[in-house]
Amino acid sequence: MKVLMFSPGFPAEMPRFTRGLAQAGAQVLGLGDQPEAMLPQEAKDHLSAYLRVPNLWDEDAVIRAVSDWIRPMGELDRVECLWEPGMMLAARLRQALGVPGMTPDQTVLFRDKEAMKQALDAAGIRTPRHASARTAGEMRFAAERIGYPLIIKPIAGAGSADTYRVEDATELERVLRLVRHVPEVSVEEFIDAHEFTFDTICSGGEILFENIAWYRPNVLVARSLEWVSPQTVNLRDLSTPQLEAGRQLGRKALKALGFETGFTHMEWFLKEDGEAVFGEIGARPPGARSVDIMNYTCDTDVYVGWAEAACFGRFSQPTHRLYNAAVIFKRAQGEGRIQRVEGLEHLLAHFGEHVVCVDLLPQGHPRRNWKQTLLSDGYLIVRHPDLQATTEMADRVGSELQMYAG
Repeated sequence: MKVLMFSPGFPAEMPRFTRGLAQAGAQVLGLGDQPEAMLPQEAKDHLSAYLRVPNLWDEDAVIRAVSDWIRPMGELDRVECLWEPGMMLAARLRQALGVPGMTPDQTVLFRDKEAMKQALDAAGIRTPRHASARTAGEMRFAAERIGYPLIIKPIAGAGSADTYRVEDATELERVLRLVRHVPEVSVEEFIDAHEFTFDTICSGGEILFENIAWYRPNVLVARSLEWVSPQTVNLRDLSTPQLEAGRQLGRKALKALGFETGFTHMEWFLKEDGEAVFGEIGARPPGARSVDIMNYTCDTDVYVGWAEAACFGRFSQPTHRLYNAAVIFKRAQGEGRIQRVEGLEHLLAHFGEHVVCVDLLPQGHPRRNWKQTLLSDGYLIVRHPDLQATTEMADRVGSELQMYAG
């Protein structure tokens, strides 16, 4: 099994997926724009060969370069891309090289939020009221039709970058200025509800692994308020009745969009009346250490499991859910470089084995821009079989662990 891995060194999780492919038994060929010497060691250790291209976004040039490079090695079996910006190029590479997998037309449904929701509307799946817009006039018209409050976000974006909640026409005018650089946006009904994920690994249209996580607070709130310590809580028990509507919605969405093989990450809302409302879906894994907390939930290796499903149609890794696992992201107070961390030793002593990962920026390291990365200035991961105990630990990390910059 010969697999071309798109960007094996970036973003941060990609070396782990590269390792997963190799450990599942694939020969892994890397494609990226990083110098090979600068690839993370985990990626280098699991690549059979690597092609560096000067510009990953010059699609025609990349397709020519890959075609010439691959020819002496024989035919490829798979082209894998788990990074949102590269999905269309990966689809075009499959088409050019005659490799099975998602086509450009299928990929559009996972990249264009308006096309995605139109397909789901046609299948009778509950989505927020929505419209696409390219100009300020189109955004104003959509806002009038949909009504306030509403959400404006990029049609082809990932995560919550350039995403805004708009309460009224006055605030809309302010947001119009903030999104002028975005070529096309989705204007959507705001759904007041708890926000969850539905993540799957599929092969041949069959779900081999599924997962649900809970965002605390909702993503838009977490990305709007600097003092918040965002949490993603991976849920141990997926059989609770209130989650079933989201699971069914997710399965219907996969069928409506024709998804066959690979990782998917769907976000959905659970309203107080029990209604599940679709948010959006990507044909890729979630970021921000979400795959790692899946591993901590099951004491498993989802990176290898994904590779097995993508290449060989199986998932042999453990899937018994043992723990709720929460990742808590921390943002330092102040600007400049990290000066000190307070509260960590006390929390570690108190929670003991329930703290399974600590990754905070060291003293002297520059603060990260919290608006550009959910990882912020570092994170802790805690886990416990009981959900209430897990969220209580996560909340204490959020309030008692403090980082200071200056």
